[in-house]
Amino acid sequence: MTDETEKSRGRRAQPTRRKAMTKQRRGRGWRRLLSYTIVIAVSIVAAVLIRQYLFTLALIPSASMDPTLKVGDRVGVEQLTGHVFDIERGDVVVFEDPGGWLPPNTQTMPDPLYEFLVDAKVIADTHGDLLVKRVIGLPGDHVAVGSDGVLLLNDAPLDEPYLPRTVTSASTVPFDITVPDGKLWVMGDNRENSADSRFHQDDPSGPYVDEDLVMGRAAVVLWPLADLKLVPGLNG
Repeated sequence: MTDETEKSRGRRAQPTRRKAMTKQRRGRGWRRLLSYTIVIAVSIVAAVLIRQYLFTLALIPSASMDPTLKVGDRVGVEQLTGHVFDIERGDVVVFEDPGGWLPPNTQTMPDPLYEFLVDAKVIADTHGDLLVKRVIGLPGDHVAVGSDGVLLLNDAPLDEPYLPRTVTSASTVPFDITVPDGKLWVMGDNRENSADSRFHQDDPSGPYVDEDLVMGRAAVVLWPLADLKLVPGLNG
């Protein structure tokens, strides 16, 4: 075999190797793109499932839970409470309007960022038909206000460390009730400015919140960062 023949074969082999290497690069590129697509798709599905069933964010729209939760606070709501775990006395819960608790329109000033996050299902729309209150009475509990203004739970004084220091009476609105099965008696921490169960005793739907209306438990204040904290229950 002559040198000319070997050189000719070498020239033909080089383009062939280059084509093979190009195909390999393209194959690796497509595999990389496919893996990125799968990761993104799985992340989106996981985020949707977490938002729908495990954890979401809610904006506090009123001062009814002050000082525990302030207007504009962003709170993390875990959605296992009321669905997987039992609701406990002292939990701060986010729930749907039992009927007539909210005025027809509670949105005062449009917030473009808030509306965007609601539309994107990143946070729950507490400017819509959701409320935030503390569970005081569970099914079967006897809840009343004593003559000295102290809250009585099953005939014993209830210590409420979360109330504002300026509060001198647990309630200026009288009540003496026993919570029916499947219902909750709820009150705001800001007792002087909270349209809670006390103010719906004469409503056709009654003063109670159906357990099925509870979306979840407000667990932590996430924003503003200066107020980052766990939401306290009966034991702080």
